[in-house]
Amino acid sequence: MSLNSVNTNIGAMVALQSLNRTNEQLNATQKRISTGLRVNDAKDDGAAFAVAQAVRADVAGLTAANEQLGGVKGILDTALSGLNKVSETMVKVRETLVRLADDTLNAEQRDQYEAQYTALRTQIQNFIADATYNGRSLLSTAAPVGGNITTTRNENGTTYTITAVNGAGTLIVAAAPADAAAAQAALGSGGNFETVQTAISNALNTFGSDARYVDAQIAYNKDKADALEAGLGALIDADLAKESARLQSLQIRQQLGTQALSIANQAPQTLLSLFR
Repeated sequence: MSLNSVNTNIGAMVALQSLNRTNEQLNATQKRISTGLRVNDAKDDGAAFAVAQAVRADVAGLTAANEQLGGVKGILDTALSGLNKVSETMVKVRETLVRLADDTLNAEQRDQYEAQYTALRTQIQNFIADATYNGRSLLSTAAPVGGNITTTRNENGTTYTITAVNGAGTLIVAAAPADAAAAQAALGSGGNFETVQTAISNALNTFGSDARYVDAQIAYNKDKADALEAGLGALIDADLAKESARLQSLQIRQQLGTQALSIANQAPQTLLSLFR
């Protein structure tokens, strides 16, 4: 092909191709700088973007799981607060039962202690009834407020179940004893007081263990999410210092490419001198 042609300008074609490549690289660099991401969409790197989306889904799942666990933590803490007050009140109940077990009390004294016992029993009932959080309670097995609670604990939707207790049936002492013998029986081995006290201790132990597990799971989910975010950053984040240096280089190449194209476009003008 002749180089002395006004129809085909090889130099301009080469200069234009080079300038187009420079402009494409410059646009990509500007995109990375503006978003802070090396991989902003599938066009940048399809495989890396697919992995990044999967990791983002895991992080979102962990965040959602922790939100649900936070609600369960509230229910557990409320139940434990109620049980603590019940346990404290049981100290007074025992003291009153011991007094009622004394056969030397006169009728007036017995009436006073029975009234005190009944008041303490009512307090326990109220503590159990009021141990609700967001309309749910672990100190009742009656729906819709009570019953076992099953919550998601991780991004895969794996569940963890917390078993409720029948507070009204197992955590409340019987009505005031009618006489000293009934009070003595309630305090004896296998008596009502011991049975209820054991149930309260078991509930405190069980819910305390559940609360520790929920706290540990929330902490683990946070740590895992942070680790995933760090890995995601290593995969798709742009090195802005490197991109800044590349931007300056490409801007200079763009200017030089524009000048080279301008020079190449002026080459056919020299052919006019042959016709003067």
